[in-house]
Amino acid sequence: MVGPDGVPVTGSAIAEPGLIRCEKSSTEAAALSVPVTLDASALNSIGPTLLPDGTMLRPLGEIVLQTCLLPERDRPYLLSLELARHRMMLILNKLEEWRSFDIDPDDPVMRLINHAREAFTEALVASPNGREPDAESDRLAMRALWIAVEASERLAMAQAEREFGAPARAAMHARAADDVSAAMPVLHPTRSGVVLPQPPSLGCAISPQIFTDQAKALVQNTCDFITMPMRWVEMEPAEGDYAFARTDRWIEWAIRTAKLPVVAGPIVDFRPQSVPDWLYIWENDYETLRELVYEHMKAVVTRYRRTVSRWTVCSGLHANRNFSFTFEQMIDLTRICVLVVRKLHPKAKVHVEIVEPWGEHHSSDRRSLPPTLYAEMLAQAGIQFDALALRVQMGVPAPGLATRDLMAFSAMLDQYAALDRPIAISAIGAPAASIEVTEDDHKGHSGGWWRSPWSNQAQADWASALLAVALAKPFVQSVCWQDLIDPPSSGEMPRGGLAGPDGVARPVLERLADIRASIGRGQLPDAARLHSAPRTPQPAG
Repeated sequence: MVGPDGVPVTGSAIAEPGLIRCEKSSTEAAALSVPVTLDASALNSIGPTLLPDGTMLRPLGEIVLQTCLLPERDRPYLLSLELARHRMMLILNKLEEWRSFDIDPDDPVMRLINHAREAFTEALVASPNGREPDAESDRLAMRALWIAVEASERLAMAQAEREFGAPARAAMHARAADDVSAAMPVLHPTRSGVVLPQPPSLGCAISPQIFTDQAKALVQNTCDFITMPMRWVEMEPAEGDYAFARTDRWIEWAIRTAKLPVVAGPIVDFRPQSVPDWLYIWENDYETLRELVYEHMKAVVTRYRRTVSRWTVCSGLHANRNFSFTFEQMIDLTRICVLVVRKLHPKAKVHVEIVEPWGEHHSSDRRSLPPTLYAEMLAQAGIQFDALALRVQMGVPAPGLATRDLMAFSAMLDQYAALDRPIAISAIGAPAASIEVTEDDHKGHSGGWWRSPWSNQAQADWASALLAVALAKPFVQSVCWQDLIDPPSSGEMPRGGLAGPDGVARPVLERLADIRASIGRGQLPDAARLHSAPRTPQPAG
């Protein structure tokens, strides 16, 4: 459940036959966020799939959608209608925020938005008033929702195309290249957020376990920078015994041979896959743990401060998973991580990483912090970080990693932009095949899918669309794919790399190369656009 300003609300949603009963900790109105399957079977149930202008509706995937804020009442709401209502509201809000009301009425996007408005009006008129919802009102509402989601995704992509080649932004890039003093973020002249003078960069995270000529060739042809994860479990597998060799060889190659900048981190990350076993001894002794964090940060930054240009100092402290901290301890640990880099490497850029940027963790754990509130508290505490880093991974049946559509992704980035800090997407990715639920903790979760079930082609199409939306934002300074090559172990996301474990590139690698080349041209590659299903020829006139 979600409250005002998109902040998750603690509580529970109980599924009963034909009914979802939401129980929350307060009496304020709240919205419901729920995965919805919009596949071919559901499409066949909503009626004609051919719109009056010849556009053919198509499957949209299994994606998380949201209602508007709903007051408590005994009579149930019609879920499909409320999901459609929120999507129509989001479309209208973004048209105003993006100043897009001047789009030609004959533009395909505006025609689709008008179809969505008409379908929603029809569903609203047919919805029951004071009686139980029926199948026909649900069908009309689902049809309105379908058209609205399609229209909103196309609006998000149209905005990306407009911002990607904005003349004002290109002029700022040119000035910054000639004048070092101009190379600073400035507030956006028409809406919240900052505008970065430099064009965005595209990179990839690399597992230190893999160091082959094939991997190095993939990096040189695709990336503007590389990210070395520096997981604590790999850097210090035994207390006081550091293992730098694998990381050293990649950084040395990047700096001396490939001439690529290096981003390091996250250095402090308490997720299970990043924590060494020996650290659990101190999980209930905060003072000792705090000292260990300081010493670990000091050792890593001291070793690599001559080669690393940006540090992601900590990750996911706000989610409070695995290790449990109070609010004050979360802020304190973040401050320590930032201060160590500021002291030992003053010229470096410092990032703080946000996981689960939609904040699902807070709905089930009151001891966690909503991610936007965490970021605001850091600023209020005077912690001097340069950018927020967001992990945006989808398609995994685990908490916080469900699939969202393009408009939800674009709106989420705009929400973080309101904090007036540059945004770096420190890990973005989706799998090249569906992932089975193997852990008991993850049963009941669905990773979902976008447009078509996950495959090599679906991964490539997803990457093209989301990268286009992200890189077009004037406040996004960089985007990093989550993994170059699937590591020997399962890694964070099975089959989520740009290449398989054999080093053979997937189609997504070519898409990254295309969109990287398009940044300089200021024009989206054709593969990044949403293409309509075949249209029925319309009569002349």
